[in-house]
Amino acid sequence: MRVARSINTAIASLALGVLILSSPRLAVAGLLSDDSGKPTPSTSGAPLSINQVVDNLVRRNQERAQALLHCEATRVYHLAYQGFLGDRDAEMTVEATYNRPNSKEFKVISQTGSKVILDRVFKRLLESEKEGAEPATSAQMQLNRENYDFQLLSYEPSLSGGQYVLQVTPKAKTKYVYRGKVWVDGTDFAVTHIEAEPAQNPSFWTKKSEIRHDYQKIQSFWLPVKNESVSYIRLGGRATLTIEYKDYRLTDAQSPEARSTLTAHTGR
Repeated sequence: MRVARSINTAIASLALGVLILSSPRLAVAGLLSDDSGKPTPSTSGAPLSINQVVDNLVRRNQERAQALLHCEATRVYHLAYQGFLGDRDAEMTVEATYNRPNSKEFKVISQTGSKVILDRVFKRLLESEKEGAEPATSAQMQLNRENYDFQLLSYEPSLSGGQYVLQVTPKAKTKYVYRGKVWVDGTDFAVTHIEAEPAQNPSFWTKKSEIRHDYQKIQSFWLPVKNESVSYIRLGGRATLTIEYKDYRLTDAQSPEARSTLTAHTGR
């Protein structure tokens, strides 16, 4: 029974690993593999220095956060656990609503599968994300110089003209930050991809966690389209959590509708 509770705790700890990367304000082969003995990626073709890239990234993230007034989307959460206790599986579909500056609401549309996963992972994840939107917590999660040190690893060609690959290292080992690599679009200076692991192990029972996130440009914003987190359980087994984001509906502060609403509220 104690082993079962430990496994459940490890599975539940996935929620925090996803939380630190799931905020739209970030939009922002093996993970963190040992590169010793391998050639250092070239940065000679990078148009900007690391300081210039980070300056642009932080500034544009702040601008996008101010411009995004309202966001609605459908999310599909799926978690599969495979281990010596047997397989467990669950899926939940959620309607998520964000209103600037820090309001997040979730409506569960459907759910199937393991009650342990539904109650101890998915619901905890939604509650944690609402807490993470609060200003004090959100400040600790931002991708900026207050929370991270940055290193330019390489500059890669892309369909949009190029992107910078940065190594990010947290300045403090807390549950709100991660270490790994981020890909930054060279035109919009938004995070397009992340490969990382939590800076602080969310549970003793979790041996290792690997996180991959993909972002896509929707209107003027770079927003999550898919997250995948894999946790390896210390007592055996693996839990894979995926979140797919679709059907975005956005209100931009620069849109005619938003300007009309702002004028009605301010009288200007």
